[in-house]
Amino acid sequence: QVLKLFKLLHRTRQEVFKNDTKALEAARQKINEEFRNNRDETSEEKINELLKIASDVEVVLRTSVIQAVHTDSDKIALRNNSTHTQERSATGQHSLRR
Repeated sequence: QVLKLFKLLHRTRQEVFKNDTKALEAARQKINEEFRNNRDETSEEKINELLKIASDVEVVLRTSVIQAVHTDSDKIALRNNSTHTQERSATGQHSLRR
């Protein structure tokens, strides 16, 4: 169960931070560090608590992280996991493009 969640977090990290090498590496280090810091835990209650936290983190990464890139001097493109990119101007107007 622990290994399965570890692998899921890394797969989610690769999807969410695709093409963002700094974020990919930072997330990789954090996931590995958290699992390494708790690898000697023997309390079933504590292990279940840590698994719940890791599962919650995976959901937040998958559903709540938004990445943006500048596309013009006054525009940013929001990247999501679908085929759409949302473009927003500095004035708050936005359009959706494929």
